Amino acid sequence: MTQAILLVGGQGTRLRPLTISTPKPMLPVAGFPCTEHQIARAREAGIDRIVLGTSYRAEVFEDYFSTRDLGVEIVYAVETEPLGTGGAIRNAAQYLTCDPDEPVVIFNGDVLTGLDIDGLVSKWRTAHADVALYLTRVADPRAFGLVPTDSDGQVIAFTEKPTTPEEIVTDQINAGCYVFRRSVIDRIPAGRVVSVERETFPELLDTNANVIGVVDDGYWLDLGNPLAFAQGSRDLVRGLAPTPLLSGRTGEAVIDSSAQVDPSASIIGGSYIGANVVIGAHAVIDGSIVYDGARLESHSHVSDSIIGVNAFVGSGCVITQAVIAEDVHLGSRNEILAGVRIFPNAQIADSTIRFSSDR
Repeated sequence: MTQAILLVGGQGTRLRPLTISTPKPMLPVAGFPCTEHQIARAREAGIDRIVLGTSYRAEVFEDYFSTRDLGVEIVYAVETEPLGTGGAIRNAAQYLTCDPDEPVVIFNGDVLTGLDIDGLVSKWRTAHADVALYLTRVADPRAFGLVPTDSDGQVIAFTEKPTTPEEIVTDQINAGCYVFRRSVIDRIPAGRVVSVERETFPELLDTNANVIGVVDDGYWLDLGNPLAFAQGSRDLVRGLAPTPLLSGRTGEAVIDSSAQVDPSASIIGGSYIGANVVIGAHAVIDGSIVYDGARLESHSHVSDSIIGVNAFVGSGCVITQAVIAEDVHLGSRNEILAGVRIFPNAQIADSTIRFSSDR
């Protein structure tokens, strides 16, 4: 019986305006909060108790999960002020009930992954490790923490977000999931900001702790920005990213049964259409998320984008790689392109906007 900590306290500033009213881990991706996908996969791996480390809009998590039958026990550890990744882990540890030598799986709340969780725990046990880190390989590791290992899988260094070519010594990055021996968590300082990446992990190496890295080349995606968030939803809908929550429903689109989609409209590319959405004649929704209550008029074309709750998109609009937040009214024949984000409650008249990020 394995316990886990799920870190979901971030504000999600890179995902604004979607996170103005909703914490990033609670934003629906392919119809369910990212946190719920993670809990479902943890349950599959035999985890039976999860501590949610919350901070920003903490009440949203309990309000939602108190109504769900998740098959695992959920406990909430609320930070009254942000404590960093290590501080959040230490704060959540007070709600663990496992013995000092038992494993604790720790997940970052903004990562979508196909990791073999049970396999990572098994390798931690076999190696008698203090900590096992899930690693993945990326083509450009500059935006991530690098974790080189030796031929036996022992971690030999941590380089947090390299700034020079000389620092890029590996393509292996910290992929946001760890297995800690419970007693190691208890050594993290309590009641102050601690970075597990910049403080805890280097200190473990300095004290000759047994820290191993396990490379898993399966699916992995950081959901930190809107384009990545839309991609994660597409990949879940199409079955490229695993989740028990969409079992038997994957394909070119997942459409809520209450949505009204004109027969001439085209919903493709792994799109997700939420509850009570209305899609007009000859509209095209390609690889996008359309949240609950949104209305898209005829001949609108939305690709690789996110349409917020109760948003209105007028006829003939073209929206590409953009975010239209909740309760926006976008008049007809507007063109919204390449990274533009329209904030909640904006009212935009017909044919007034042609946006792209390079203008």
